[in-house]
Amino acid sequence: MKTFRWYYIGLFFIFSCLYGIQAASVAPLYVTDKDKEIYEQYVKTMDSKGKLPWDNLLIETALYFLNTPYVASTLEKDPEGLVVNLREMDCTTFAENVLALARTVRNGEPSFEHFCRNLQQIRYREGTISDYTDRLHYMTDWLYVNEQKGIVKDINKETGGKVYPLHLSFISTHPDSYKPLQSDPERVKRMADKEKEINSRSYYYIPEKDIPALSSQLKNGDIVCFTTSIEGLDVTHVGIVYKQEGTTTFIHASSSAKKVIINPDSISTYVEKIKTNTGIIVARPL
Repeated sequence: MKTFRWYYIGLFFIFSCLYGIQAASVAPLYVTDKDKEIYEQYVKTMDSKGKLPWDNLLIETALYFLNTPYVASTLEKDPEGLVVNLREMDCTTFAENVLALARTVRNGEPSFEHFCRNLQQIRYREGTISDYTDRLHYMTDWLYVNEQKGIVKDINKETGGKVYPLHLSFISTHPDSYKPLQSDPERVKRMADKEKEINSRSYYYIPEKDIPALSSQLKNGDIVCFTTSIEGLDVTHVGIVYKQEGTTTFIHASSSAKKVIINPDSISTYVEKIKTNTGIIVARPL
């Protein structure tokens, strides 16, 4: 039986003392002993690799989680809190975990609390948690906010990308699909307001036809997001760019394979195979 531990006041005091977070940051921490064990094993494995070039460290971290089970909706907890789940991941939590873990090892302070802090900064808009709408649900918003924090760089315009007009509305118009929004009109309204704010910004993407020519500009460890024609959404999948034997592919938590894998096809081939894919958006970890 899995033993979950919720840290309210304890977590707050740890983070407050180390990082000066304001009282608004108080939120539960959802974690199991197994997650902590996996974290400690990862740190031990990476002890001699922390000084690797940054892109190599990101790839080593991504490869560490090969065959980890794919499980969706692991973040849906009530009340909203920081979920640390290294046992099972979806495509987004895989990318977030890889980035947070690599940053923690790279910074030379591989404590579990420091990892939690990095993960929370990446996953939440202001780095603080009060409710569901604080989480960065759309990857275009995720990219914008984390670039503002100096965590990633938006390289889509400089690599020859095209304007990507957004019409985000999916979450606010499908509240029954999201448990925290069910029977909460005020929260739905806040989500709709955030969608409007995201839509007002300028974004760029690399269209499907341009990917083969521009793939040489991608680097190991880049976060690749697959744009979509599905109404109200921006992207439908996320992975970590991996250049292998002359092919630019990616590592990802695959819903079809039910685990973390190295994709057998190139990024451009993957885009071509899925009818609703329109191109990619790339975030370069800093």
